[in-house]
Amino acid sequence: MAKVEQKKPVVEEISNLISDAASVVLVNYSGLTVAQDTELRRNLRESGVAYKVYKNTMMNFAFKGTPCEELCKDLEGTNAIAVSRDDATAPARVLAKFAKTAPKLELVAGCVEGAYYDKAGVEALSAIPSREELLGKLLGSIQSPITNFARVLNQIAESKGGEAAAE
Repeated sequence: MAKVEQKKPVVEEISNLISDAASVVLVNYSGLTVAQDTELRRNLRESGVAYKVYKNTMMNFAFKGTPCEELCKDLEGTNAIAVSRDDATAPARVLAKFAKTAPKLELVAGCVEGAYYDKAGVEALSAIPSREELLGKLLGSIQSPITNFARVLNQIAESKGGEAAAE
């Protein structure tokens, strides 16, 4: 009975962490050095992603009855979760980028906005740019025709001005 009481706060902590989360990514961190783990945590923190290591049984209890319930079948080995409340692609993007330098880090699965993604799905999500990058590209696309039009008008004005000066 006492052990159940000790585990309850941990399960509640996980439940609070994943509630209202835009994305939850499960990752196998086995084989990372302490320096690599420290760098990974720093990268995730800078991107606004919470990264925690919990026992699989605790995560299993916390995932029950939530949109992340499908992640329970992937809880084998040494797992950690990366959670973002704002940017749905940030955990997958940061983890996949880091996995290129540390091949021992393995993306397992994820739950993004209530939808379950396997390893391939999480890797596909990691290729999606951040919201800020997408907005920047959109703004650039909107400004491009206006900029080109202004450039053409300027060239016409310069050519007309050049003819007037020659006469």
